[in-house]
Amino acid sequence: MVSERRVLALIGPTAVGKTEIAIEIARRLPISLISLDSVMVYRGMDIGTAKPTPAVLREYPHALVNIRDPSESYSAADFIADADREIRDAWKGGRIPLLVGGTMLYLRAFREGLARLPRADAPTREQILTDALRLGWPALHERLAEVDPVAAAQIHPNNPQRLQRALEVWELTGKPISHWWRDQGSVGAEQRLGCELTEFAILPDDRPALQRRIAERFEGMLQAGLEAEVAALRNRGDLHLGLPAIRAVGYRQVWEWMDGLIDEAQMRERSVAATRQLAKRQLTWLRSWSWLATYNWGAADVIAGEICLEIS
Repeated sequence: MVSERRVLALIGPTAVGKTEIAIEIARRLPISLISLDSVMVYRGMDIGTAKPTPAVLREYPHALVNIRDPSESYSAADFIADADREIRDAWKGGRIPLLVGGTMLYLRAFREGLARLPRADAPTREQILTDALRLGWPALHERLAEVDPVAAAQIHPNNPQRLQRALEVWELTGKPISHWWRDQGSVGAEQRLGCELTEFAILPDDRPALQRRIAERFEGMLQAGLEAEVAALRNRGDLHLGLPAIRAVGYRQVWEWMDGLIDEAQMRERSVAATRQLAKRQLTWLRSWSWLATYNWGAADVIAGEICLEIS
């Protein structure tokens, strides 16, 4: 029997078919699906995120999909609070919560907890964003390196969300965010929820095949209307490249093409390259987590059957 306090997580690099596998598991077990994706949270961003179709979402609802406007931010702390709530609701309904997606930072934060950082401050964030639009994020990374070299070494200059948060903490408290990481305690999922967390990873045994699939999938997104989707976001007038949602892989490159910053060939090339880099980073995370149960990339129904046997 499955533990009534069990939480499952199905993770893997982009384009390995995690959603299809999760749905196959849901066909076999009383599952509540909870998205573990930092971009699927945004409404109006469907094609470029490979979001399940409305028909699939009706039949197999995914919590934490379409819960934010693209103008809003969504953090690991937000994810923990939302996921904890959805997990408790699943248990109340006699269902097994299954986290599914590829945002490794969210999973680590869920599992291990976060430092108790000060709450976000809208005026401070807005000033940092204004500085970034005027000076560029690399310049703000240099600013961070002056006040917090430890954090700067761990945050990439092209990661605006983490850069903004690190500078915000410094501005609000006068203490570097690395101080908070080091000195403040955190509470992991097993302590917060009293749960048994079991994680399954889908790993490609053929890297070139994954790279081909990434390229083919992006071409499919373009054919499905990704350009029109990004155009609709641009036409709103309140969104820009400084926002985490718009800097997501694929959306950023198509937006830059529409702004005339790159040509169409560069847009296609950079989108595929950025997605491959994302997959590489995800695999680096996964291979550093020795406790994962791993499965080679393959047919969704076969992998789902194996996972169901493992947890039953």
